[in-house]
Amino acid sequence: MDPCPHCDGSGFLIDEETRRAYPCECRPRRIARKRAAALTARLPRRFRGVGFEREPVVSIERANPHQVRDVRAYIRHLGENLDKGRGIWFTGDVGTGKTTLAMLISKAALEADRTVAIYSLPRLLSMLRETYADDAEYSLSELIDRLCGVDLLHIDDVGAEQTSEWVLEQLYTIVNTRYEDGKALLLTTNLAEPGDDEEHPAPALRDQIGERTVSRIWEICGDPVKLFGADHRIRDRPFEEQAVGVADDFDDLTWGEVQRPYGRPLN
Repeated sequence: MDPCPHCDGSGFLIDEETRRAYPCECRPRRIARKRAAALTARLPRRFRGVGFEREPVVSIERANPHQVRDVRAYIRHLGENLDKGRGIWFTGDVGTGKTTLAMLISKAALEADRTVAIYSLPRLLSMLRETYADDAEYSLSELIDRLCGVDLLHIDDVGAEQTSEWVLEQLYTIVNTRYEDGKALLLTTNLAEPGDDEEHPAPALRDQIGERTVSRIWEICGDPVKLFGADHRIRDRPFEEQAVGVADDFDDLTWGEVQRPYGRPLN
């Protein structure tokens, strides 16, 4: 974080007349950064070299030029978008580049020294469930507070989870809190069809996670960026890499370099 021009880096200012301390305008950012440090704030290994001039983005842009243009525009005004809580979400077929384009945005945010948390929704829900364990590092409310405090919350594969009342409520709580606090969301989902009505986007997603949650996502992110077409992971991957038992680079469980029980610190 850049040095604050007003305080000494403590997050407080001193009134020389009264000799009392009061919070500096940088303090909320410092608190959010401290909270974010306990979350996933790095790109998954598979996407650390992602860039507009590299594959697979070059091929994604060839197939979906307007969608990549939207990503470029979002990143070009990244600071303003995050400050105003403007998000972006991607819908469409499996393997069309939704996660890759989303990772471009998260990478740009991290490079801009913004706080970012990156999860697939199944993994995020597993972490939330772990808060009920006796030895959990955080309570459920504490973890949700941390998730809602970062500048950008990136959730991949929304709709892949098994629906239950508990799942719907936790997802709504996270989305609604960020909506109320003016915080940006970055989402991807496969639950959409090319002919979905623009006035009521992603009906399958609404059926999966609820009308009120999708309504708030739409309010934060605007119209979804749609990517449809062939699965480039299968099309572009050599046959021998598709064999059973070969690790899938897009498998959430391989994202971290060190596996750990959800919700617990590394040893």
